Amino acid sequence: MKEILTKLLNHEELSREEMKHILIGITQSEYPTEQVTALLTALQMRGVTVDELLGFRDGILETGVPVPLDCDRYIDVVGTGGDRKNTFNISTTSCFVIAGAGYKVAKHGNYAATSTSGASNVIAQHGVRFTDDIDKLNRCMQECGIVYLHAQLFARAMKYVGPIRKALQFPTIFNLLGPLVNPSLPSCQLLGVATLDQMRLYQAVYQRLGIDYGIVNSIDGYDEISLTGDFKVTTNHYERIFSPADLGFAAAKPEELVAGATEKEAKEIFDAVLENRSLPAQKNIVLANAAFGIQVLEGGQKPIDECIDIARQSIDSGRALQTFMKFVELNS
Repeated sequence: MKEILTKLLNHEELSREEMKHILIGITQSEYPTEQVTALLTALQMRGVTVDELLGFRDGILETGVPVPLDCDRYIDVVGTGGDRKNTFNISTTSCFVIAGAGYKVAKHGNYAATSTSGASNVIAQHGVRFTDDIDKLNRCMQECGIVYLHAQLFARAMKYVGPIRKALQFPTIFNLLGPLVNPSLPSCQLLGVATLDQMRLYQAVYQRLGIDYGIVNSIDGYDEISLTGDFKVTTNHYERIFSPADLGFAAAKPEELVAGATEKEAKEIFDAVLENRSLPAQKNIVLANAAFGIQVLEGGQKPIDECIDIARQSIDSGRALQTFMKFVELNS
């Protein structure tokens, strides 16, 4: 570790293999807390490279619990978090809309860090019990087209750095890793990022991983398509700035996206969207995010207006709600 820290102090970059071994060493308690703290601080001050991010990803996956799913093509829809906007569970709701449309989804998530309700919060509010039982997960995928992977059951390395991250009180490389360590290794991902710098970083990562991806960023700082203004989308096939009107939607107001002050309030919005009784803006935001997820699953071959129609049918027909009810039944 002394050699590693000397490299960082000299502004040198670490290799993917070096970072993987460091992560494994952290899980084996090879380094004092002070050295790990210095490492995370130095990386954050200099800025993380693609190889460094991939190396820590390799280490987390190698030391974690793998999830082999009996399914070839499925998607994860996730945001980096940390945009401080306290939005309702847009990505999670979108996942059930995508599954209701007949596609396969493996949603990876956790409890909220900076908002009222994370994916795990809203799902647990419905009585769901998280599991790492591979047979149960595969049965759920086969019967309702979606599984939920609660991050704490799979990424064992995270517990070793939890106290350090809490003490530092600023973002570290681990904040960037959440979207990249889905233990089922999906071949498709829709990722929401809070900044254009993050968009460029993840684009380079996805190109190295060779998966089908869509990365979205609302120009006013949301880590998802908020419809509060223009937003940028980058995929394997194109890079474009959209306005809400380009999708046939009215602009949303920021207050229409807020999750509320409690988990119960966030749950009510989630339920209202799936039951097709939400505010029009809440439904439209979910439709937009689900549609770009569907477009990624379709390999970019369907125009976005067709993907919006597919997502809308999932809600209007009740299939999104039926999918969620079946999911709860299988996991309670």
